[in-house]
Amino acid sequence: MFSWFKKKKVVLDPIDFSCLKTDIHSHLIPGIDDGAPDLQTSILLIKKMMTLGYSNFITTPHIMSDLYNNTPEIILNGLEKLKQELKKQKIDVVIQAAAEYYVDYEFMQKIGKEKFMTFGDNYILIEFAFLEKPQHVDEIIFKLQLEGYKVVLAHPSRYLYLDEKDYKSLFDRGVLLQLNLLSMLGYYSPEVKKNASFLIKNNMISFVGSDCHNINHANLYVRCQSEYLWHELISSNTLKNSKF
Repeated sequence: MFSWFKKKKVVLDPIDFSCLKTDIHSHLIPGIDDGAPDLQTSILLIKKMMTLGYSNFITTPHIMSDLYNNTPEIILNGLEKLKQELKKQKIDVVIQAAAEYYVDYEFMQKIGKEKFMTFGDNYILIEFAFLEKPQHVDEIIFKLQLEGYKVVLAHPSRYLYLDEKDYKSLFDRGVLLQLNLLSMLGYYSPEVKKNASFLIKNNMISFVGSDCHNINHANLYVRCQSEYLWHELISSNTLKNSKF
């Protein structure tokens, strides 16, 4: 007689996000991209994230020429309104703003001509298209680095056209890789989780971000705190979030 047993998933004690202190990727400024639609939602998201251990936010609205044509002025004005509401409600949190730049032809034309919104010591957050690798990526990265920017690539595990060789090439060129929390849950797809696992196991992740857009995202982050990949990532000592 044979007995078949389903393998039990190991549940680890949660590690909250106070070890990170800072979330470096989110969409919390109301009404300017596909993130928080209004001030009330912005406050709700921030309060929820604080319960998970965050005390500092560098929020990063999209700058995307054909969809979210944000400017530093639009972003900073929105940030000021959000800060005023946080102060009014006596919510003790630090919040700053940078941007998430979409890499396309228009972005490439601005390099060297426009001062980009950055965080920390000139870190710039960029993102690729999800379906197809942008043209001239190597040239764009080189130009940004030549201008003194430290390039951070948002959620590389979600670009399914990238393979392990591509990750290594980016890493070797000094591109810092940022992982979304929900990638570790398989939220986007099993393939994305597999890519996240590869990046974590090979110590390639420099930043982890929530990429928080809505309350559905925020409610899932607590599950990440007991995930094996999260524990492995924390123990790798590669993360730079707490420096900000």
